[in-house]
Amino acid sequence: MPEKNNKTTFNPNEPAGKDANIFGLPYTENESALILLPIPWEATVSYATGTAEGPEAIFEASKQVDLYDPIYADGWKQGIYMRKIDKAIKKMSRDNRKLVEKLINHLTGTEKMKQNALDKAYDNVNKSSIGLNKYIHNQTKQLLGRNKLVGLVGGDHSTPFGYIKALAEYYAGQPVGVLQFDAHCDLRKAYEGFTYSHASVMYNVLAETQISKLTQVGIRDYCNEEQEFIEMNKSRVNVFFDADIKRSLFCGESWHTVCKQIIDTLPDLVYISFDIDALDPKLCPNTGTPVPGGLEFDQAVYLMNMLTDCNKKIIGFDLNEVAPGTNEWDANVGARLLYKMCTIALKSRSRSEASNKSVRNEKK
Repeated sequence: MPEKNNKTTFNPNEPAGKDANIFGLPYTENESALILLPIPWEATVSYATGTAEGPEAIFEASKQVDLYDPIYADGWKQGIYMRKIDKAIKKMSRDNRKLVEKLINHLTGTEKMKQNALDKAYDNVNKSSIGLNKYIHNQTKQLLGRNKLVGLVGGDHSTPFGYIKALAEYYAGQPVGVLQFDAHCDLRKAYEGFTYSHASVMYNVLAETQISKLTQVGIRDYCNEEQEFIEMNKSRVNVFFDADIKRSLFCGESWHTVCKQIIDTLPDLVYISFDIDALDPKLCPNTGTPVPGGLEFDQAVYLMNMLTDCNKKIIGFDLNEVAPGTNEWDANVGARLLYKMCTIALKSRSRSEASNKSVRNEKK
């Protein structure tokens, strides 16, 4: 009987083979246009844990996702491949998490640490985060150099920093925008003393890269520091607060119109950063910091797909903060959202390549 994960005999209508890759697909990394980089890291999360288990849980749940998607029916044929989870990163996350929990307990007054122990713990966590950023930067830079489209699967929301930095360098001289789906702004400076905290990722992106525009969608939980930062950086930061979006919809404005307003703030090159807590928490109850409100699944997908209809080029994406919990629901939603993101990104890539080919033919 032929192997189900052999691409020459692969049948997309059959169940996934036991040795198949993400979504049951049969492709190798070299054969795939889109490479998914799993990063099981959650060292600096400030509330509930579990996101380090997200990449593996999403991988397992992905075997139940049917491949036909009317957004781009043959997108999967370009090849999607997820690398193996690096156990060393997972161990480093666990080790650092133990330090972080002690530090948070010290900050909240439930545990006391001596100053030299505090300094050493902070130094260890921050150095580990820097090391992780360098690793992700190097891995994604190499993949970009091989003309691969890259999707990062976290972990907590600190993980895409190195990738976004690599993209900013790869597209140096061209305006690049980040479309961030999130309940939180992630614009705090060194939150809880951690320079590369999950709550600081977009602050660091704006401070350390040449990203020209940050557009945030679904924000509904933020602090004074972040509000002041937004007010002081209006030329680079646009925020579509969840309350304002809901007000527009309640007053009769269409979601299509709201999406157009969001997209109009972005340059032609767009990176999508998706924290699962941007969605209504009924869709992600076990994520680290769930917040009432948020987007519906179909609203998020509509906005991302509309980027391609507005001729924006999706140059990469991440999905973070999926925590599996005690059942398969969060991973199921995460896997299906990830597949939509893959399909939309591949659709964008295909359209961009077709447009470039047309331009080259016109010049001949």
